[in-house]
Amino acid sequence: MPPARPAFLRRRQHPGEARLPREVYVLGLIAFCVAVGFGVLVPVLPVFARSFGVNNFEVGAVVSAFALMRLACSPFCGRLIGIFGERVVLAVGIYVVAVSSGLAGISTSYEQLLVLRGLGGIGSAMFTVSATTLLLTSVGPGVRGRATGFFQAGFLLGGMAGPAIGGVLAAISITAPFFFYAATLAVAGTVGLFLLRTRSERPGDAPDLAVRPLREVLHDRRFQAACLVSLGQGWSSFGVRSALVPVLVVEVLHRSTSWTGIAFTCAAVVQTVAVGPAGRFVDTVGRRPAMMLGTVLAAASILGVAFAPNIVVLIALLCLYGVAAAFLGTAPAASVGDAAGARGGTPVAIFSMSSDVGAILGPLVAGFLADRVGYPVAFAVGAALLLVGTVASARMPRETPHPGAAPVPVPTDPQGSDEPTRVD
Repeated sequence: MPPARPAFLRRRQHPGEARLPREVYVLGLIAFCVAVGFGVLVPVLPVFARSFGVNNFEVGAVVSAFALMRLACSPFCGRLIGIFGERVVLAVGIYVVAVSSGLAGISTSYEQLLVLRGLGGIGSAMFTVSATTLLLTSVGPGVRGRATGFFQAGFLLGGMAGPAIGGVLAAISITAPFFFYAATLAVAGTVGLFLLRTRSERPGDAPDLAVRPLREVLHDRRFQAACLVSLGQGWSSFGVRSALVPVLVVEVLHRSTSWTGIAFTCAAVVQTVAVGPAGRFVDTVGRRPAMMLGTVLAAASILGVAFAPNIVVLIALLCLYGVAAAFLGTAPAASVGDAAGARGGTPVAIFSMSSDVGAILGPLVAGFLADRVGYPVAFAVGAALLLVGTVASARMPRETPHPGAAPVPVPTDPQGSDEPTRVD
């Protein structure tokens, strides 16, 4: 008999609460490795691109190439998953990013760097869609919030550790982070290839998910709300928060750029702490209230940032946004899993594209509005998009929570009637 784990390593399990399968823990580890490498690379990428003598627009193109190729290739990932399975697509996608990142570190021209970053975006799309599909189809409805929260926590922890490691590596060489990123991705891909299981290899207690026609999934109000919330979150997080807050700190609050890093770090810590309770809230109280609470909280906090009188208030508002982001990083994905059933690949790809569209258009529109009519309007547009998600979430079918566990899936018509069916 194996020895029991020490008490401090055992988390109390609530009555009726299902255990998370192995896939969730493996995917969390992979997410951490990917996020650490990405966090290491991001600070030096613009500097490396600039070393080829290009202007700021061309530097931005290197960053955008990755996101644009992610968006363009996401629609094809569902078909690839159907042919090769989630595990293979995930591993190949990570290896594509690893190889392209390593080669980017030895680029001898701007054109080479641009093409290689675009190839990395293709691999990123393969990884993101396949990992999310595998995550959502590996667990039942009662633990999707917890599973998504664990996966998100891996990204958050890696994202916080990455920049610190990147600063050390950049002191050695400006290209060292590229090779570190490639190495962490190679580890992540190998872990996925050997430790993840395909659907046919999972034990008999794996969830038996029904296959819903894609047309039904697209008309399901849960799926529609998840995509709208994802669009608003991508727009606000990247377009408003990431693009405008650093400028706001320097030009409006007259603080040094180091305060931006402090503010974002505080918000990331709060989000990491909140993601566990948020996942449990999603499973026990429901996706609908979690998405409504998250979008309202995010809209109020991101709008308040534009009127923050000092850096302390701004940090407090960003921390509040971090709490909202914990809900919005778990509940919409869980809703996609509920709506899609076993047909995870294509719906997950559409869901992922919603966030990518917001992340690509958000910085452009927010910057334009800030230049033409001021920061408050730019922030208000982001808040308005989040409130559109609130309205869409309110139209979702109500759930019937199971005492001590999670919401029992409520059969609804494809249009997502607001009237729940009784489950005994």
